Amino acid sequence: MTEQTANGAPEQERVLIFDTTLRDGEQSPGATMTLTEKLEVATLLDEMGVDIIEAGFPIASEGDFEAVREISKVVKNAVVCGLARAGAKDIDRAWEALQGARRARIHTFISTSPLHMKYKLQMEPEEVLEAIARSVSHARSLTDDVQWSPEDGTRTEHDFLCRAVETAIKAGATTINIPDTVGYTAPGESAALIRMLKERVPDIDKVVISTHCHNDLGMAVANALAAVEAGARQVECTINGLGERAGNAALEEVVMAMRVRNDIMPWRTGVDTTKIMQASRLVSRITGFPVQYNKAIVGKNAFAHESGIHQDGMLKHAGTYEIMRPEDVGLTASNLVMGKHSGRNALRAKLRELGFELGDNQLNDVFVRFKALADQKKEVYDEDLLALMTEMHSDAGSDRVKVKSLTVTCGTLRPSAVLTLEIDGEEKTTTATGDGPVDSCFKAVNQLVPNQARLQLYQVHAVTEGTDAQATVSVRIEEDGRIASGQSADTDTILASTRAYVHALNRLMVRREKRAPDAMAKGA
Repeated sequence: MTEQTANGAPEQERVLIFDTTLRDGEQSPGATMTLTEKLEVATLLDEMGVDIIEAGFPIASEGDFEAVREISKVVKNAVVCGLARAGAKDIDRAWEALQGARRARIHTFISTSPLHMKYKLQMEPEEVLEAIARSVSHARSLTDDVQWSPEDGTRTEHDFLCRAVETAIKAGATTINIPDTVGYTAPGESAALIRMLKERVPDIDKVVISTHCHNDLGMAVANALAAVEAGARQVECTINGLGERAGNAALEEVVMAMRVRNDIMPWRTGVDTTKIMQASRLVSRITGFPVQYNKAIVGKNAFAHESGIHQDGMLKHAGTYEIMRPEDVGLTASNLVMGKHSGRNALRAKLRELGFELGDNQLNDVFVRFKALADQKKEVYDEDLLALMTEMHSDAGSDRVKVKSLTVTCGTLRPSAVLTLEIDGEEKTTTATGDGPVDSCFKAVNQLVPNQARLQLYQVHAVTEGTDAQATVSVRIEEDGRIASGQSADTDTILASTRAYVHALNRLMVRREKRAPDAMAKGA
């Protein structure tokens, strides 16, 4: 019987949102998250109504195993998923990590394209089919929620893909995910592939068809929506489109496309869209990956209007140039201006609007820093508060190295830096010279914290306009294949740069202590 809404209209079909920010998203170079950060992201994803959270790849490392295990304990509504290759050890490890979950899913995969089978797996097609049957059967013996993916599915020969999917269904898979692993396909092909499988594979109507699209050609969201139109009812995506190479289909774009254009995409999700900006900012802050200004839905300019013609239209009717309301994605229209005379209650209200719910002790700490910032700036904007929270987040935890004081000389004199760091509770001071003030500071850090890390990225962004603007600095470093990033914000760009570099080194130290992930542990 068809379900109906309160007004008697037929209930729209549900599209499940499978978020893989914590697995595929974290595989972006430099996007590694700590356990505390992963728990924070998972909790928000659960609150916003994501259906399935892919929490990690348990066999890849002890850190991934611990993250999946701990996330399983805190998630209240969503299914918690662990990724596993087509081997009993992988699957058992995933199931062990998922033991605390109220609802658990094992997601197992194997490559099926001729290129991958020949060069990556070095297996014959019949051997791959045997591995599919064996792995899916084993996973199904542990849980009744099993997802299977043919890695590089969109470059797999259709006849073999049909055989592989049929094998997985017969072995007990309940969700069949078709990944465009290298972002190769186009929307028409994406839809045709799903239709082909629905026509040719026996019993495919008894499973959920899923789509997992990468963005190498900039078509991930279009490909995902085309697959939904053809019959897929689960979309794998990430916050901000985070992911390997050019990233994945962006959750916020998929969800809002179906909401805004429900006239031609008549499907619904369970996502609370008012939490989208909060999720975007959280993931950006944690990973140190800034959101491009013109990014759809969550970019800084997504609801900005500078053209005189556009501004005139907006003043007359917002619908002239906005196809969605800022409030729909969690932005506020509040004009509450913060300054040095603002009190704790005003600060708490503003931070709540920006997605931060703080306890009294946390608020007191933030309030002290806010007052110090307000003494430096006449007005404190939303972006300033977001940068402040980023800095607070970076300073939190058990960092072994902290910046205690910094004095820099530059200009016509040879640049130099006098730096004091607290290292494992002990203060140490050094002086270094360099090609500029930032170079001097980084060299001073290296003198006190010897390392072989190579600087991969150094970015400075002014979060507001004016000479008193805070600068948000992002740093990414690499050492022996380990990549770590750090971020900091301050009205003093040099101090922010030094803190960001130290934060990256702290993360690198954490990564040194963990076993490196298996080189094959990548997934769909």
